[in-house]
Amino acid sequence: MKARSPGQHPISRRQMLGLSAGALLSLGLWPGALRAQGKSDSGDFHFAVINDIHFINEKCAAFLERVLQKLKAGPQPDFCVLAGDLSHHGNEQELGAVKEIFARLGIPFYAVPGNHDYLTQTDRSDYDAVFANRLNYYFEHKGWQFIAFDSTEGLRADKTTIHEPAVRFLTETSKKISKTQPLIAFTHFPLGETVKMRPQNAESVLEMFEHHNLQATFGGHFHGFTQRSFEHATLVTNRCCSFSQGNHDGTTEKGFFLCEAKEGRVTRSFMEVSTAEI
Repeated sequence: MKARSPGQHPISRRQMLGLSAGALLSLGLWPGALRAQGKSDSGDFHFAVINDIHFINEKCAAFLERVLQKLKAGPQPDFCVLAGDLSHHGNEQELGAVKEIFARLGIPFYAVPGNHDYLTQTDRSDYDAVFANRLNYYFEHKGWQFIAFDSTEGLRADKTTIHEPAVRFLTETSKKISKTQPLIAFTHFPLGETVKMRPQNAESVLEMFEHHNLQATFGGHFHGFTQRSFEHATLVTNRCCSFSQGNHDGTTEKGFFLCEAKEGRVTRSFMEVSTAEI
């Protein structure tokens, strides 16, 4: 019989879903057991998650100035995540404006592309020039692990597949990173089950991290708040943070998530930004 490595679960996710809470606790598989493993080595901080800016013109710039004011009002985030569709037409002018505006915050910001960050179905050259090395990557912050990956398939908006370079990156990274330190993933397309426009292979991507201390995934593309679960992780999308575009769920609020990482867990608050009189 093949020996299991320490911390490896002896049953599949499908089998776990069929077990009662008591059975999960007896096996040490309840979410709290995994959350506790990362607490001692992880620090506390805030970060912002902003999705679907769809920058077009000066009015979009004025709206983003309000976003910056909201971010500066506190609690001060250590960094910002920009979860795709930074621009609306994928050109250097729009993308460069977004980069210049967020650079004024004076804190790091981490982007991934959205389908609107392409010039054509096969041309993402302006995004790659403006946001170099912001495609599939990994970083750590105060004991927390962050994975950013590209879930786009050109300009396509629905019935997409997370392509091979991203899948290969995720496969390799999942083998290298800590299974006990808290982990957050962010990308453009939604990963939660039944959420509209979810990539067709999202479930298999998530399963790469079923034995990790995955706490949350953040996405966009669907302009609206959704919340789903995978194991002990929360999978969310948010309303768009855009002056030029509306929400798909019929809501009118625009804004971003201000997140707090604390004691190995992450919580979030929706920060509304007014579009009035711009």
